[in-house]
Amino acid sequence: MVTLIHSVPGWPASVDPISSVGESVGTPIIWGSTIAAVVVLLALDFLITHRPHEVTMREAVGWSTFYVALPLLFGVWVWANAGSQRGLEYYTGYLVEKSLSVDNLFVFMILLGAFAVPRVLQQRVLFIGVIGAIVLRGIMIALGAGLIANFSWAFLVFGAVLVVTAVKVFRDARHGGHTVEISRLRSVRTIRRFFPVTDGYHGARLSVSDGTRRMLTPMAIVVVAVLATDVVFAIDSVPAVYGITGDPYLVFATNAFALLGLRALYFVLEGALARLSHLGYGLALILAFIGVKLGLHWAHGVWASVPQIPTLVSLVVVVGVLLTVIVTSRFAARRVEAGAS
Repeated sequence: MVTLIHSVPGWPASVDPISSVGESVGTPIIWGSTIAAVVVLLALDFLITHRPHEVTMREAVGWSTFYVALPLLFGVWVWANAGSQRGLEYYTGYLVEKSLSVDNLFVFMILLGAFAVPRVLQQRVLFIGVIGAIVLRGIMIALGAGLIANFSWAFLVFGAVLVVTAVKVFRDARHGGHTVEISRLRSVRTIRRFFPVTDGYHGARLSVSDGTRRMLTPMAIVVVAVLATDVVFAIDSVPAVYGITGDPYLVFATNAFALLGLRALYFVLEGALARLSHLGYGLALILAFIGVKLGLHWAHGVWASVPQIPTLVSLVVVVGVLLTVIVTSRFAARRVEAGAS
């Protein structure tokens, strides 16, 4: 196999992880334990959001720390039990998914603002969005695994999806980031066409009765809008992590861990999100890079002389791009503040 770099002492050999599809870390027991753990954590989140309240920064930071420490410790287990190559794939995939989940937060922030969701109800909306994202990505992961196992051209299709997505993300970044026109969302238009909607919120209830008919609340509309965006992000994020590892279990684990802490992370980064003005450019570059990686993997199967991109290179690129956009976003924010003063 031709690769772009030689192996590095102390690191796993520079092999393409996608070539090892089928050699999964996840045994039936590990799969069952992981899914059970995800269900328990979601149940814990439900208990937290069952009584709507305004999230304090201390609470958000505490849960965010927990949800970052947990996947990092899990990666240590993967590295120790499945080898350094799988461990590197896991950490790289998790970093990619966590980066994309921050992009999810931008859209969630826009939707919560557009629907004027009261702060005491915001975490309930985010919780429902996280559940929808995990379920949808689980379905996409299963479909992706089937395609990859039976059709080699699936890598090329996934790569093309990521490159097209990268172009869209780049265009959004050039025009100031994501824009969501609520009135143009098909799901929202359809609901309002067939169901009456109340003018105001009624706590976390999705519908109420006015004595003669059942009416939906704005809470129901925003939940549908969030779930609709979950579909779009699932189409993007699952191929992205399949570009890092061909192990469906690691794909699921990285997605689940990246999403579980999303509710708490939203309240930690709510103010900082607006300052990451260059994040869109970085995500576009990462998606395009992984898309090219998938295309090269497919081409290598047809022409052995075509090089592949090792996982270590992917990790270096992802980390380098994220650090760069964080630094440049910070300088851009400082220039704006200096110009306003």
